[in-house]
Amino acid sequence: MIAAVSAVAPRPGTSVLVEAPASSANLGPGFDSIGLALGVWDRCVATARSEPGLVITAAGEGAGSIALDETHLVHRTMVTTWAELGVSPPPGLLLECTNAVPHGRGMGSSATAIVMGIVLAQALCSGPEGDGGGAGRFDPTFTNDLAARLEGHPDNASASVFGGVTLSWSDDPAVGTTTVSLRVDPRIVPVVFAPEEQLSTAKARAVLPAHVRLADAAANSGRAAALVHALAFAPEHLVAATRDWLHQEPRRPSYAGSMALVDRLRRAGHAAVISGAGPSVLALALDSTVDEVRSLGPEGWRALTPGIATGGARARLLAPA
Repeated sequence: MIAAVSAVAPRPGTSVLVEAPASSANLGPGFDSIGLALGVWDRCVATARSEPGLVITAAGEGAGSIALDETHLVHRTMVTTWAELGVSPPPGLLLECTNAVPHGRGMGSSATAIVMGIVLAQALCSGPEGDGGGAGRFDPTFTNDLAARLEGHPDNASASVFGGVTLSWSDDPAVGTTTVSLRVDPRIVPVVFAPEEQLSTAKARAVLPAHVRLADAAANSGRAAALVHALAFAPEHLVAATRDWLHQEPRRPSYAGSMALVDRLRRAGHAAVISGAGPSVLALALDSTVDEVRSLGPEGWRALTPGIATGGARARLLAPA
């Protein structure tokens, strides 16, 4: 993978702001392929410094529980990205992170961090202006390819890179990921129910079966195709189009409360799925049913109506070298 931006070693004094949206992946039958960008944004200001050493500050979601050292996911991703670009890290680095995406709740917090790290690393590379160069710029295709490779699946990362609803696939992650943006009917409003408990993606994936029945695979592929149509033109079919046979039922014991909420919402006629790897629940409400959907949420859960982030990750130069 080669970035289409000019890249030289970050110059001390260069400072950039990067923001990336949360995401809800899988969307029922769209396992590991369909992602929805949500209007909840993590942000980070990165400053290259001449003084050696790494300084990280964190505020918002996860503050106090995140390691503020070389193991920080944004920093690790930046180092990996610089290696991919063939440039050396700056002598020192200051990262000021403000997190709004809840951690461990199926809203793509790790993918958001990975995307931010890749964009930050590119944006700090203050290559010459013109021909794709200049500090504060980044290559979305390179970002999408590397993020999918690091994340292990493309759905969350692609939504954070491009915004909106994305459909992604790859025959060989080492070569690259193909992502297309899907049309979304403007009447569709995402409602996210986030519980207090967390669930790591690794634990959620560990219980998935190694094999599925042919009939289940066929049913799932049909509904995934229907989902693309329902999202764009026929939201009245969203309940049927969001039925899944691959990943939600095997994980039911891991988030019984979440599946109970999915069941309740679907019985009431609303398209509801597990958000990402859970335990949050995503309902694809219509603008006329948002209040009814929110009223079905359990006590103690956060009911979020963040909207769809129509744009993806963005970078802005704050201070040139």
